Amino acid sequence: MTRLLEKYNGEIVAKLKEELGVKNVHAVPKLEKIVVSMGVGEAVQDRKKLDVALGHLTTLSGQKAEICRAKKSVSGFRLREGMPIGCRVTLRGKRMYEFLDRLITLALPRVRDFRGISPKSFDGRGNYSCGLQEQLVFPEIDPETVNQPQGMNITIVTTAKTNDAGRALLKAFGMPFSNPDAPK
Repeated sequence: MTRLLEKYNGEIVAKLKEELGVKNVHAVPKLEKIVVSMGVGEAVQDRKKLDVALGHLTTLSGQKAEICRAKKSVSGFRLREGMPIGCRVTLRGKRMYEFLDRLITLALPRVRDFRGISPKSFDGRGNYSCGLQEQLVFPEIDPETVNQPQGMNITIVTTAKTNDAGRALLKAFGMPFSNPDAPK
């Protein structure tokens, strides 16, 4: 069992049960899945850039990434329906907890000028999304193999019904939220 899953079962469930005023253990919010995606717009001209991004995403997640294709044609971008334009991976179970642990403890502290992530990026139903500007913040990626930094979107889907419950869950996991009231 992973470190974060043990922490969730041992400490976080009891803490959230008290904090949120929930009586049933099954009503306590938990992680459902984490979706990591990379949009590679340059793949329209050069297919190799998509292959590199696919390899990096597979290395980060420990699971094979899938190719995302365009749903519509856009003539301004020279994009046709069905062309490959990105990749994504959906993590559940043990891999999801391992990825979240590496994101919180290793990757986010390595971001340049890091002051915490925005606590406002919730969708209204307790799910959180954030973006990273380059994949080099993960130690698994060898800087020698990266020609061009590639950003990624990370969506953490929870069973929480409200933003406050989702925020409490991610805070309990140790997500480094910035102080929204602090002067800039």
